[in-house]
Amino acid sequence: MDVNLKLVKVAVSLLLVLWLPWDFWKKRRDICVLNNHSMRGEKPPLVIRIIVLLNFMSCISYLGFCLSEFWRIETGLIENVLSSVAWLLACVLAIYTMNNVHKKVPLVLTLGWAFLSICDLLLVSAYLLHCFELNQVSQYLPKPEIIDFASLPLSLVLCFYVMVNNRTPKMSSSTEPLLTNQLQRDPELKCNSDPFSSAGIWSHMIFGWLNPLFVKGHREKLQLDDLPPIPSSETADEASKQLEECLRKVKSQNVTLPRAILNAIWIPLATNAVFAGINTIASYIGPLLITSFVNFLSADENVNWHQGLFLALIFFSAKTVESLTQRQWYYGARRIGIRVRAALMALIYKKALTVRYGDTSSGKIINFINVDVERIGDFFWYLHGIWLLPVQVIFALVILCKNLGAAPSAAAFLTTVLVMVSNTPLANMQKRLHGKIMEAKDSRIKATSETLKSMRVLKLHAWESTFLVKLLQLRETERGWLKKYLYTSSAVAFLFWASPTLVSVVTFGVCIMLGTPLTSGTVLSALATFRILQEPIYNLPELISMTAQTRVSIDRVQSFFMKEDHKVLQQSRTLVSPDISVEIEAGEYAWQNRDGDKPAIKITERLTIPKGSKVAICGSVGSGKTSFICSILGEIPIISGLCIKSYGSKAFVPQTSWIQTGTVRDNVLFGEEMDRASYEHVLAACSLNQDIEIWGDGDLCMIGERGLNLSGGQKQRIQMARALFSNSDIYLLDDPFSAVDAHTGAHMFKECLMQILNKKTVVYVTHQLEFLGASDLVLVMKDGKIAESGKYQDLIANPDGELTKLMASHRSSLSQMNNQKKMSLAKSSQANQVEVSRIKFVDLSRSSKVSEQSMSDDTETGRVKWHVYATFVTSAYRGALVPVILLCQILFQALQMASNYWITWGSEQVGSVTKPQLIEIFGFLSGGSCLFMLGRTALLSTIAIETAQQLFLGLITSVFRAPLSFFDSTPSSILLNRSSTDQSTVDTDIPYRLAGLAFALIQLLSVVALMSHVAWQVFILFLVVFALSLWYQSYYIATARELARMVPIQQAPILHHFSESISGAAVIRCFNQEARFWKKNMELIDNYSRASFHNSGTMEWLCVRINFLFNLVFFLLLVILVSLPRSTIDPSLAGLAATYGLNLNVLQAWVIWNLCNVENKMISVERILHFKDIPCEAALVIEDCRPKKGWPHNGTIEIKNLYIQYSFALPKVLKGITCTFPGEKKIGIVGRTGSGKSTLIQALFRVVEPSHGCIVIDGLDISKIGLQDLRSRLSIIPQDPILFQGTLRMNIDPLEEHSDQTIWEVLRKCHLSETMKGDEQLLDAPVAEDGENWSVGQRQLVCLARVLLQRRKILVLDEATASVDTATDNLIQKTIREETGGCTVLTVAHRIPTVVDNDLVLVLGDGKVLEYDSPSRLLGDSNSQFSRLAVEFLTRSSTEEDRK
Repeated sequence: MDVNLKLVKVAVSLLLVLWLPWDFWKKRRDICVLNNHSMRGEKPPLVIRIIVLLNFMSCISYLGFCLSEFWRIETGLIENVLSSVAWLLACVLAIYTMNNVHKKVPLVLTLGWAFLSICDLLLVSAYLLHCFELNQVSQYLPKPEIIDFASLPLSLVLCFYVMVNNRTPKMSSSTEPLLTNQLQRDPELKCNSDPFSSAGIWSHMIFGWLNPLFVKGHREKLQLDDLPPIPSSETADEASKQLEECLRKVKSQNVTLPRAILNAIWIPLATNAVFAGINTIASYIGPLLITSFVNFLSADENVNWHQGLFLALIFFSAKTVESLTQRQWYYGARRIGIRVRAALMALIYKKALTVRYGDTSSGKIINFINVDVERIGDFFWYLHGIWLLPVQVIFALVILCKNLGAAPSAAAFLTTVLVMVSNTPLANMQKRLHGKIMEAKDSRIKATSETLKSMRVLKLHAWESTFLVKLLQLRETERGWLKKYLYTSSAVAFLFWASPTLVSVVTFGVCIMLGTPLTSGTVLSALATFRILQEPIYNLPELISMTAQTRVSIDRVQSFFMKEDHKVLQQSRTLVSPDISVEIEAGEYAWQNRDGDKPAIKITERLTIPKGSKVAICGSVGSGKTSFICSILGEIPIISGLCIKSYGSKAFVPQTSWIQTGTVRDNVLFGEEMDRASYEHVLAACSLNQDIEIWGDGDLCMIGERGLNLSGGQKQRIQMARALFSNSDIYLLDDPFSAVDAHTGAHMFKECLMQILNKKTVVYVTHQLEFLGASDLVLVMKDGKIAESGKYQDLIANPDGELTKLMASHRSSLSQMNNQKKMSLAKSSQANQVEVSRIKFVDLSRSSKVSEQSMSDDTETGRVKWHVYATFVTSAYRGALVPVILLCQILFQALQMASNYWITWGSEQVGSVTKPQLIEIFGFLSGGSCLFMLGRTALLSTIAIETAQQLFLGLITSVFRAPLSFFDSTPSSILLNRSSTDQSTVDTDIPYRLAGLAFALIQLLSVVALMSHVAWQVFILFLVVFALSLWYQSYYIATARELARMVPIQQAPILHHFSESISGAAVIRCFNQEARFWKKNMELIDNYSRASFHNSGTMEWLCVRINFLFNLVFFLLLVILVSLPRSTIDPSLAGLAATYGLNLNVLQAWVIWNLCNVENKMISVERILHFKDIPCEAALVIEDCRPKKGWPHNGTIEIKNLYIQYSFALPKVLKGITCTFPGEKKIGIVGRTGSGKSTLIQALFRVVEPSHGCIVIDGLDISKIGLQDLRSRLSIIPQDPILFQGTLRMNIDPLEEHSDQTIWEVLRKCHLSETMKGDEQLLDAPVAEDGENWSVGQRQLVCLARVLLQRRKILVLDEATASVDTATDNLIQKTIREETGGCTVLTVAHRIPTVVDNDLVLVLGDGKVLEYDSPSRLLGDSNSQFSRLAVEFLTRSSTEEDRK
């Protein structure tokens, strides 16, 4: 028995008869639960009642027809009986639904109605086509019954109302709380609260669920809080869990990541493929029927006009289906991309927190998020093109074979395959070039990130120009690969733009050679087929490019996922060893990528640390103190032996401060609940109360990125407070007292270690040897080993011990002070100390009040300004090539249309146009169009390359010329976002989007002109449609613009959180805060996804509406052509207009999409230009006032009535300072925190300009010369030692001005030569990012080596020895005294012995000069401020033995 639609309808009806009762019974309980309350009193909505009424009418119709058939033939056909029963059950279920107004129409019922309606529609449509002699009825489509005609309108209206109503109704205020309580008790009944999930089918089709957002966006500027939540499947938590589970299942296979992604999204991907397939089928209905329409136009007047009208209806229906499915396809692909992107971001963050210490580059992570993850997410928009292309080619061949025959179709197929095969080497080249671009971009972003973080050092050393050149060289390398890539893309684009022309020339040439008859109908059908085939062929270069790029990105992300996880120590929280906190077994530990296999720590004997004990660790610079702490934390890989075991929770205070962006309170609490008493106690112990009183917002004062608005001491004290408040069992403190002054350090040691942590286990590293006596155990480190261990008294009793040697250096430092003065000062120390401690100073050198807005990305409002477009268009060659490109496109379009009209018209002129003439002129016109296309693609790539380079140069040059205050208030993540994401958009996207808009507009206007020429009435319709389109676009753009701006704004916090978390991974892991940071990351990713989700939907919302308008115009054009007399129209020209009209919706969608997308993308240009116009520092060089070659020759510094204020809104920091620093003398600058020491140094380097007064060096006012000339003649060792990734040679001599011998001599003077000779690579020894493979003390010594190598006349030491031990400090001071004999040396120090042997000491207080004299005279005056500071230091620094 043949299977036809009737039998399928019988099967479906039987399935409904069985399924409907089962579905009703299964959901009866849920429905009853929702109706246990007062819902029954409400009337059902009107739409529900209409649905029930229509369903009842259909049911009655089928029952009546079944009875009439039984009466007529005395039997009932099985399909009629089953259909009647199915409609009856559907009616019963619909009535039950009406009585439950808060229940959506069951899905099974909706599907049943939809299928029965489609069956009726197919039967009736096929019958009508047969009646109009347009088609033969297939054996699978039997003749419809009268009931099929009767029920069709009822079924269609019913389906429409179901789609409109199939969403969750809004609950009344009385029923919503009742249902909320029920949902809380029964989580299974919980529904999605987002509008997308609760929207009905019709709302999904036309994106009506976005209407409330457009209403709000049209009234006011949208904020993030205005965006509804996204579906749970798109949330980062849900998506990452699903992808992680799939990764776990397939990790045994080689290609894990692509397979896992496909397994995680196969359901939405399959649904998306259905929409893509329907869209493809609908798009080929036009070319299939265009021959019939042209034949109708060419027929006699007496042909029934209903036939043409019916064809127009089919065209309109097909184009409508094509438009709707295309929108669902594209939006579904974007949704999948958002889901995959969220999952990958979450898992990359999770991996970054667990990857081994020192093996994660922040530059790479930023590129993963900015480029690779974004590209993988975007790829799903192109994915279905891979399998659709052969499907479209097959459809095209079927149509060509039907119209032209087998031989021309085979020729078209072979030509298409030839073009595709010829593209293979270009595609491979694109993949290789893109990999090179990504490598170059990685290097540039990494260097940019490091440079931005080190900008203070670069400017103080006058190195910014050198590092700018290095960045430009990296960009030039990237630009070289980018140029090759874009020109290769131009070749691919030209090849595939020309391929439809080549295919048509070959196909028609074969037809003419074989004598295949050509009519205008068959020619236009073939041209329409080629034009539809042109879209996937046009997209194929981008598809190949995206596939190659995505493959590279997936490989990069997968290689990151394959890294070995951080092996977290298994902490034992049992009571097996109740008296032990840490068990250290014999073993070796080594950092990865450092010194080969040489261990950083070697423990030879088992060591236990009892609970409640204090363990002090001391040793010279580079002895392994920090590595020992990291071994307890589990942050350093073990290469032999057993792991260190710790019992209890841990707190860690690193030597290099790690401060989060946020409030002071958030940094101290660090995720713990507020305990006010404990909180206040901790703040007092860490000497933070005075700072909090000074700050305007108290402990709610915002801290900038990396603590940019805090001093080194403030950052260290906040770190200590964070550790104390955690109330952990074990405390690991890595030299926490070096960054604070003597008085504060002594206070913190007493209050924190000896009181609050009295019963806690504390392991602390210190260079302040006076703190060793309070410990229970002292570990002396040397060359990565524990040289000595024991009690303090026992170790100092050994005259040959390592600790004794360190103590000797310590005592030598103290003995530099006059003993007699020391004794006299000691007697009055107590009173003076109390008096001085009450003095408060305000440190305005770093404005503590940083607003939250400065920590976020700035954004413009309203439309993108026209000057942004003008700047972009004229950046390359002042816009001279733009008219040439537009002319090429116009001539290309004109020749394309001319060639198509020629072949259409000439095929009908059998007598007047010979076949050779026909194909020759067609080939000539087509070839001319290809030449103009070649010129267009080549020139466009040229403009794109130059424009991107000009914008990059403007951005990077402006940023490098910005003052340091700009970097203090602007997070580096924002600048990196401009340099990576926005610059990538400018490099490869915006020029082609902007050009695509112009090209699509030219094509659309040409089609409008052609259609208006054929039927002038259409021009009026076009004017109306254009007006409506502009209204829609203006209504849309207010919302879309803010959403487009919101997307990168919400991305910046993710990058900042990633960077911050990676740099503080050790602290996060130690405090067991991974879950809290993970949750914060999920929230940031979800915010980003919310903006992207709704931004993608808004564009589809607009396209659906405008597509319908243009489809309507196309339909009306066909109706006009059908109704016009045959004598008034040219069938060839009318057919050509109809053929081009088939692509009208595609063209207008392309215009609208580009119009909106260009503005959205131009925001990247706007953001780059925003930083192009920032204020800059003074000129680097002033040609009319350049210092002489030997300046400064003496080094005398005269400060005359100097006033400094950082802004007009802030008080003055320096208040009339007047003093002279004699040349070739050593001047110490001391004072309490906030006294103005740092400000004075900044004024000397013109980091901040004076509001009054001046500084004169050797008779030359420094404000009159350029910054490069000034800073290049001065030297400074800053408080924070900064090293750059590269080699040791590059760090010591960035300008490459000195020989290796000179560098080795400097290293010897800095006591680094022995350390470096132990490394096989010598001066080429690697320096990791931020110098993390060097201890802080070693970094400080490298900074000293830089300065000694420069040999400049004026040297500034800003707390240069704060992070080194006393012995090394003494050696450094000795080296400075010996090597800077003829220099002026300004020393800012907390250690009084550092400046006590200076020639002069300047004591600052409250921005004024308190004292300025020789140290001996100041120490001789017991009432001097310097004496008080000296007494405090002596009191703290003297050991118990010294006091005795």
